[in-house]
Amino acid sequence: MFYCQLSLSDLNLVYACTKDKTLMIDVQAREISERDLKAALQLAHPEAVKYLEPQIRLAAKVGKQKKEYKLSVTSEKTFEKIKSLAEAPIEAVFTDPTYGKFERGEALDKITQDVKRALEEECDEESLKVLSKTVDTVRKEVVRRRIIAEGLRVDGRRLDEVRPLYCEAGNLPVLHGSSLFSRGDTQVLCTVTLGAPGDAQRLDSLVGPPTKRFMLHYSFPPFCINEVGKRGGLNRREVGHGTLAEKALLAVLPPEDDFPYTVRINSEVMSSDGSTSMATVCGGSMALMDAGIPLREHVAGMSVGLISDVDPSTGTIKDYRIVTDILGLEDHLGDMDFKIAGTRNGITAIQLDIKPAGIPLDIICECLEPALKGRLQILEHMEREINAPRTQDDKNSPRLATLKYSNDSLRHLIGPLGALKRKIEEETGARISVSDGTLTIVAKNQSVMEKVQEKVDFIVGREIEIGGIYKGVVTSVKEYGAFVEFNGGQPGLLHISELSHEPVSRVSDMVAVGQQLSLMCIGQDVRGNIKLSLKATLPRLVSETNNVLGGSVDSKNHVPNVWETVGDVPDEQEKQKNVVDDLPVDKHDTSGASSSSSTPAVLIRSAAECDEEEKSAGLNLNFRSSSRSLSTSKSDSNHKSKASPSQKNVLDSPFADSDIFSSRNAKSSKSFSPKEKERESNTNFVGDDEDENECNSSSATRSRNDLNDREHAVEAPMNAKKLKLGMQVTAKVHQIRARGLVLDLGGGIRGMYRFETSGKRDFEIGDE
Repeated sequence: MFYCQLSLSDLNLVYACTKDKTLMIDVQAREISERDLKAALQLAHPEAVKYLEPQIRLAAKVGKQKKEYKLSVTSEKTFEKIKSLAEAPIEAVFTDPTYGKFERGEALDKITQDVKRALEEECDEESLKVLSKTVDTVRKEVVRRRIIAEGLRVDGRRLDEVRPLYCEAGNLPVLHGSSLFSRGDTQVLCTVTLGAPGDAQRLDSLVGPPTKRFMLHYSFPPFCINEVGKRGGLNRREVGHGTLAEKALLAVLPPEDDFPYTVRINSEVMSSDGSTSMATVCGGSMALMDAGIPLREHVAGMSVGLISDVDPSTGTIKDYRIVTDILGLEDHLGDMDFKIAGTRNGITAIQLDIKPAGIPLDIICECLEPALKGRLQILEHMEREINAPRTQDDKNSPRLATLKYSNDSLRHLIGPLGALKRKIEEETGARISVSDGTLTIVAKNQSVMEKVQEKVDFIVGREIEIGGIYKGVVTSVKEYGAFVEFNGGQPGLLHISELSHEPVSRVSDMVAVGQQLSLMCIGQDVRGNIKLSLKATLPRLVSETNNVLGGSVDSKNHVPNVWETVGDVPDEQEKQKNVVDDLPVDKHDTSGASSSSSTPAVLIRSAAECDEEEKSAGLNLNFRSSSRSLSTSKSDSNHKSKASPSQKNVLDSPFADSDIFSSRNAKSSKSFSPKEKERESNTNFVGDDEDENECNSSSATRSRNDLNDREHAVEAPMNAKKLKLGMQVTAKVHQIRARGLVLDLGGGIRGMYRFETSGKRDFEIGDE
């Protein structure tokens, strides 16, 4: 019940007191105002006093008398003797503001040694026994008298003045977050480390939360006070200071739902001259923002001290001064160290340490106002350095993603005995945690996060959208395309026409079983099968060889694409291996049809292209389908007069059965009747080769007749600029290939002649 109420409250106040004075205050709050805190303290005091009377009655009932202790008191004579020797030089040191902490300490130690030598010369053993304690009392009197009477401090500051400030955020860029905060001679280095939710500290407690996701570790090494010492375990001082700074920053952290990271701050005190815990609050706030943590506000803290003049007879305070941002010496020689941390909106943490037997509550409440003024000065400097959380675009910033999936999908992701989950973690270095319907991924940077999400999407899948890019693996290769498994086991078809922007003769030349591809979803067919495209994810190449060559083209604006010999162009082979000049060669075609939809009778190619062509085999299924449609309609006696020019060119070409034209022929075959369109879409997943021979025979016959009608000749010597469509050329056989000839046209120009279906094949090198 207590913890439930505490989680809803804006204030957690622990207050201890005597009947009329305050002894101890500890506060953790959610930016509570100074006015509300005063009201809470004034409410707490009478409530706490109620418990004094039962304690007094219980002590009286027990009946034990208090023991009397004899205090060690220095005699008046000894005190005055040591004071006369040390007071003047001590006051000279305290009135010189040029001294730093260590220089002032060395000067005071020297004064003590001088007094010791003087007493040793006089052989005053009694004074030597109490020398150290008495000199410290003299120091205290000098400092307190100057502050109360003159309002002057040992470093020359006014009572409400804050020491010089220096702030720096992101000084260690390799870390998730870092900052350096200096106030006078006090300097603190803070670093932030972000972790996964599973990195949270586990608490062995019967009550309260089971884990702790925000931790602050405060370290006070010996070198920060100019000493050399052995570092052991944490002491009570370090634990207390770290807990106070942790409570101060906890109030501005984002909720766990918005920021599920585990956060650890490490505070190293580099130099100490008072209020290192409050410097940790300031440095920690800047480091958290440097790490990209969306804090609501900056938090700053400082210590307020008290110097009082007490009546020895009554113990009442006659006069006092409130001191802002106290030094270590003022803390030691003063009455109070009142640490107050908060934002511009209010207080987040308080800790009160006092030396006398209580301080009146009204003086405590009076200290809140100067503390606010000093805190606002510090916040101004911090905000000038960093006033908003940095964006997490740094390569070293960790990434955390929380995804929602069904439990069945998560079981599929984990795999048998968690084998699949462990494999992903080992391959990427990320960490994956699974809870009921939630998957949490923690990666050290954005690139690792993207790799993990790709693997998760591939295994579990995500909603399929037209135009979305998905990773898939080829499961089988057919003549008409490839089947791909993507998006968590979803099957899809990658048709041969969607493999590349260039014509593709065989699917196996482009993809292989087990190959991973990045594909775009382009829709569904009439049967609901998912259609994928590889060429949609590839940039479209613009090549000069796609330009149309014709007699009407101005030679000044067009540079013909001349293939070099094999030995001259080893570097050009890869560029040109998919480039083909599709040109119509038909003396009967005078209708002015676009040449881009027809095929040439003679193809000018490089020898390297011939090597590539020999590797390809088989005909494209789409071309077969269109050829079959054309062949079937050939029985009509009026076919020639009704056929379109592009269809006529395809049939008249001696290379109509060539694989390199399959993609273009597929395009021309799309002008079907509605029934043919439906038949074509329904056969996306099925291949049919039944009319292949009839198509090849018809194409070859028409090609031979067309070649016999050529009447143009080319005059020697041969030049690339002189080549025109329809020219008859004389060439020598340069090489004999399995499926055709490489011809030497002269002038360094090579051409390819493809064997006809029933034509001559017995050639020899050198034949014309």
